[in-house]
Amino acid sequence: MTELNDEQNGHAAQLTPQWPGNAAPKVSDPEVASIVAALDGLADRPVAVHDQVYTELHDALLEALNRDTPREGKA
Repeated sequence: MTELNDEQNGHAAQLTPQWPGNAAPKVSDPEVASIVAALDGLADRPVAVHDQVYTELHDALLEALNRDTPREGKA
């Protein structure tokens, strides 16, 4: 079996992945930006809730994108 710890060096054989910076995504649509804000602090939350967060994010984005909105120049 392959161990994740290198017993000889005392270092982890597999590095812990680094989360991207906490910079807010550049989204021009304020409604989409507010929906995506649900990802803020996700790295600090238990992995068990990530699925719920992503599901709610997906559903909210789908609803926002499917909503009929008037387009410029069209009545």
